[in-house]
Amino acid sequence: MTANDALNINSPAGVDEFLSQHGSDWLWAVTAIYAISFIGLLILSFTARASERVFHYIFTFALLVGAVTYFAQASDLGWSAVGQAVQLGYGQSRQIFFAKYINWVVAFPSLILALGLLSGVSWTTIICNVSLSWYWILTYLAAAYTTTNYKWGFFTFGTFAWIILAMSTLNESHESASLLGVGRDYIMLSGWLNVLWLLYPVAFALSDGDNRIGVTSSFIFFGILDVLMVPVLTFAFLILARNWDFGKLNIAFSEYRGVRQGGTPLKEEAVSATDDVAPSP
Repeated sequence: MTANDALNINSPAGVDEFLSQHGSDWLWAVTAIYAISFIGLLILSFTARASERVFHYIFTFALLVGAVTYFAQASDLGWSAVGQAVQLGYGQSRQIFFAKYINWVVAFPSLILALGLLSGVSWTTIICNVSLSWYWILTYLAAAYTTTNYKWGFFTFGTFAWIILAMSTLNESHESASLLGVGRDYIMLSGWLNVLWLLYPVAFALSDGDNRIGVTSSFIFFGILDVLMVPVLTFAFLILARNWDFGKLNIAFSEYRGVRQGGTPLKEEAVSATDDVAPSP
């Protein structure tokens, strides 16, 4: 018996194209990367200033969700057997891991939110970009569960949403970031993210889309992309953030929202100001 007994306990019975033992081993490795990154970021969040923890909070949750979804996939859980189009000439059914899409539903908006806060764009733009990312992911999920060639219609709609999202994060947001003096750092982060995003449609088309590569090969592809997207970008944000003026960027959020910089509670200050005003005759 091997150290990794997940496929024996959670057997992919009745599926023609399924996760292999080596694929499960790889997914456990990715789970470990996410878990270690989560613990490391959690420790760093206690050492950071209260007003400079916004990115710690955003990425801590993204890493935690990534860890649990990769745990599910490594354990051969979180999937459905989906039939493939007969005209493709491949296996009758394939494991489609919906846990993978759950991870993206959290990861993509987290990165969009972080970039939006850094660039200083309006909340309307941020919400629009987050909605586009959800649209992109959910149309790909619909494509993965469609058993005929009509899946490519969903794929086209989703890819179009990604194009709009790329234009927003590379153009409009970069212009706003430049006005705040963080244009160079912003384009490095958003450029890295969009290069990775460019590969997601390719990976999907080869795997859950057209079944050109197996489940294990697809997880190697997606696993590398996910690690480069979330854990790597998380610490890239934190390293670059050491040179940012959170006050100037208007992201110096604090847990002490009812206290001014001088330490005077706002309510007490308001009462004091009222007492100083003499009653009118």
